[in-house]
Amino acid sequence: MTWTWERRIARAGELQSRFPESSSLLTFYGHVARYQKVIADKLIAHPETDPCALATYYPELLKLVSTHGPRELATYAREELSTAAAREDLLMDLWGGNPPESEPAKFFARALLQPFAESLAARGHPDTESAVSNCPFCGAGPVAGILRGEGEGAKRSLLCSLCATEWQYRRIICANCGEENKDHLPVYLADDLDYVRVDACDTCRVYIKSVDLTKNGHAVPVVEELATLTLTLWAEENGYAKIETNLLGM
Repeated sequence: MTWTWERRIARAGELQSRFPESSSLLTFYGHVARYQKVIADKLIAHPETDPCALATYYPELLKLVSTHGPRELATYAREELSTAAAREDLLMDLWGGNPPESEPAKFFARALLQPFAESLAARGHPDTESAVSNCPFCGAGPVAGILRGEGEGAKRSLLCSLCATEWQYRRIICANCGEENKDHLPVYLADDLDYVRVDACDTCRVYIKSVDLTKNGHAVPVVEELATLTLTLWAEENGYAKIETNLLGM
């Protein structure tokens, strides 16, 4: 299932009142997603296969961050992305499977590469029944799990953090280390939030959030994942690290 850019933008606005603690994040995400939609629309009209071509979109992204983004991102852009070579290198590093360590660097690469990668995946034929834990199309890590009804239970799929490919994945297994003992795979649900949960692993101490569409069919997983800060804080306070950070570095 593909969630359009329009739906992601609209959902970010809808969730601001539901998750006031995440309002500023959702507002900024809305600005970024609108710009990503501009890129996506241009890629539909003029398909591109060279990620370096995305460097032409940097100036508007830098302006957007300077106006609406957090100071940390604006500072990084000013200090690290002043040259064309630095901007292209950042794109190629992430696209080549060598992501930078800093979250600000990842943000600037992902913001441009996500619509590019999604456009390629839409024209390709990803193996969505693959049993791998990383994206079968681009190799990036999963940003969220998705639960859908199947018989009397639910099946799980994983959502790529870069190209938004969704592929099937077993429910009772850690997507990071492969742990299968359910006693080592705790699940956390907040009392006032029944459709997003933390799937953790006590073996490798990582977690991923899963969005249950059987409980909320209006959810847009990439946005719900970003909005649920209380779950992020719970996981961090209990010593779990995320399998893959989202666009805003959380």
